[in-house]
Amino acid sequence: MEMFSKLTSLFQQALETREPSVDLKESFVEHWKGITNYYIQTTDEERPARQTDIPWRLKQMLDILVYEEGQQVVEETGPCLEYLLQHKLLETLCTLGKAQYPPGMLQQVLLFASSLLMQIKKPLLQMLHIYRPIQKLIGLCALPGSQSEKEEAQFLLAVCSQVKQDPYLLNYVLKIPIISKSKMTESTSNQSGNRNGPDTKNDTDDPTSPSPPCNLSESTTSIHSQSECSASSFDHSGCASPQAEAPDLVFALVHLTQSQRGRVRQKAHEGLLLLVGLQSEGSGETLAQRTQLVALLAGKLVQLYSLVPTEELDPEDILNMPPIVWSSQFSKASPDDSLLCPGLDHVTLFFCWLDFLDHMMTEAPQVLAERLSGCVHSLWLSEVMLPQLMSTGESAVLLSTVVLCRVVQAVRSTALLDRLVMFLLGSQSQPEEPADSQDPYVLRGRLIQQCDHISEEISMASLRLFEELLRKPHGAILHNLVLRNLEPRRYLTLTPAPLDDRHTDSGEDHEDLEEDPWFPDSLYSDGQTLPSASSGALLNSHVHSTDVINSFLCLVPQEVKSSQLVQEGGYDSYVLEARSLCEACGPLTQQDWVEELPPPSSSSVVAGTVFYEGLFLQVLFDRLGRLLEQPYDLNLQLTSVVSRLAAFRHPVITEFMLDPYITLTPGARTLFTVLIRVIGELMQRVQAVPDVSDRLIRMRRKLLELDQHSQEEHQTLLRGIILLEEFCKELAAIAFVKLTLDHD
Repeated sequence: MEMFSKLTSLFQQALETREPSVDLKESFVEHWKGITNYYIQTTDEERPARQTDIPWRLKQMLDILVYEEGQQVVEETGPCLEYLLQHKLLETLCTLGKAQYPPGMLQQVLLFASSLLMQIKKPLLQMLHIYRPIQKLIGLCALPGSQSEKEEAQFLLAVCSQVKQDPYLLNYVLKIPIISKSKMTESTSNQSGNRNGPDTKNDTDDPTSPSPPCNLSESTTSIHSQSECSASSFDHSGCASPQAEAPDLVFALVHLTQSQRGRVRQKAHEGLLLLVGLQSEGSGETLAQRTQLVALLAGKLVQLYSLVPTEELDPEDILNMPPIVWSSQFSKASPDDSLLCPGLDHVTLFFCWLDFLDHMMTEAPQVLAERLSGCVHSLWLSEVMLPQLMSTGESAVLLSTVVLCRVVQAVRSTALLDRLVMFLLGSQSQPEEPADSQDPYVLRGRLIQQCDHISEEISMASLRLFEELLRKPHGAILHNLVLRNLEPRRYLTLTPAPLDDRHTDSGEDHEDLEEDPWFPDSLYSDGQTLPSASSGALLNSHVHSTDVINSFLCLVPQEVKSSQLVQEGGYDSYVLEARSLCEACGPLTQQDWVEELPPPSSSSVVAGTVFYEGLFLQVLFDRLGRLLEQPYDLNLQLTSVVSRLAAFRHPVITEFMLDPYITLTPGARTLFTVLIRVIGELMQRVQAVPDVSDRLIRMRRKLLELDQHSQEEHQTLLRGIILLEEFCKELAAIAFVKLTLDHD
């Protein structure tokens, strides 16, 4: 029993015995001395750092710092952190990492610095003995032959995350001189005295006190002010040229976006987005004017485009590529198209980077977005794309037009879209004159003329380009192409003919048609006749809505119609699609449009004045006039552009494109009069086609079955007739929908 009592007493004493408290600073210093002793005692200089106890000791030091901070008030600096700052441990580690002694030491230092910045809640980058070694570590990133890209990307992302939390830190990591020290005085009021006093020079002795970045002589060349974007920092391939001094944060991030490792590229992209997303006052201007950011980003775009094998690519492959998002390059699933079509992998990388720049301009402050878009305009559009577009070689023109079509399709940011529109269309706002057969802005005229190019491929690519432009929410596009010529309404005659004869005596075009032997009174069989009208703005009145719709539906004579083969083959089958089209075109550019038709320009009644619809409409109408002799695919693209144009809910466009009853000035033509001319040619040409109705029905079946390979006599004409019938029904549906929307 006595023995049991003694054992109980011993156990109780053991439980009551407390372990001696661990001195955190002593443990911290012990681990640091363990690292320094390694350099004193080691004899194997080739032994990698990961095989030593250095990584473990650095991890222990970090854990101690994190634990210590958790026990302290946020504003206080613990003894371990104080020791790290006073003895400049981070600077010593930076020196060891730069020397790569032992081999792989830089990776360990970068990991320690990354974890330190991310896990310590106290703002560290404003402290002198923190941001200076951080600057040096940044300078060790993105060097040629680097074996530490993974650690570099993680470290740079940690720095960018700190800058995102406090944009003022951007000046520290970029070594930009700061004139005002008010913010630093506020942030260090607990640790230093008045920095503007006579003892300011001694403030740097306090390791916990933030100090302004080094002077201008210590900064890298990449932060010098750049008033213009130039390609001087790029070599012949478009790559950034090696800097004379250590890379800065911006250069390192852009360089790592070219890594072969997807995770490294992803972190570099994320770091760049964190930087450009800074919304503090002056951060956008700093990045735009005091770094090489915009030149490096635009330069990489030029570099990637130069790698595209233009001779090996089929333009159709580029057009058929799915929409490309910049983050898709980091997904594990690799696209099969790049394997089937050699060279598409380079195209994909180019459009990934373009989408990334576009996304950056969406997130960036306005000054930075405009500067970046201007640099893209200067380095890529003007220096690379313009010579290709103006080339005499059809292959170069075709590929560059297709690329621009995809670029316009992909761009969403306002800044880049502004530059694209300026590059493609120019800035002219006055109405065009008929004498301007050569457009004052050469590229605009060239692109429009390409819609009527001898090469069908170039014509289709150019039409696609303008269709994509008309899809963009930019008011200058429609005004430049169409509205500046139509808004004066010079196509109208101010002294209208009698109402009953409006449809036959509205101008020279109609007089000529009455003399045409192929336009007899029996053109509209089965009782179908062109209705009379009493207003020039028919779509603005419910009374004449049916007249307008029937005007388009009656254009194609009954004997050459074949839509009765198809169920729901009437124009109403197009109404749903037309509504979607009109609603899509509605909010694009109408923010400044008037709801009522403006009065016609007084110049329309001046003797000798000739209305000119503008080069764009002229080319479209000329093409439309040859609809019966053009390939089916080209006609589909052409009518798609015209339909989209007619769907815009501007009152002048509605009148000019969809009102059959306006009284035109001599020589003027509208969409309706162009179609009447096509119908006149149709009736003349079908006289030479035996059994035209049966042939049309067979051809429509083949088109519905997507049988594009079988050949039939008069195939082009038959397909043209079928397409013309469907096009007129689509226009009737658009007219109906626009009337409905205007009165909702």
